[in-house]
Amino acid sequence: MTNIQIDETLLQEAIALGKHPTTSAAIEAALREYIQHRKQLKVLELFGTIDYDEDYDYKQQRQKQ
Repeated sequence: MTNIQIDETLLQEAIALGKHPTTSAAIEAALREYIQHRKQLKVLELFGTIDYDEDYDYKQQRQKQ
């Protein structure tokens, strides 16, 4: 187990908002959400970095199947 100092007010608010049964559950949920959010930010960084073929016809590709 890791010993860390967390603002008690923030912790209690997180527990209440998330309806978590324990402090550990609230912290784990917060870490999961933080990680997911960071991954989403990485995906957003890709927007505008990919060049698309203007002549590509996705409807034509669907007909081939």
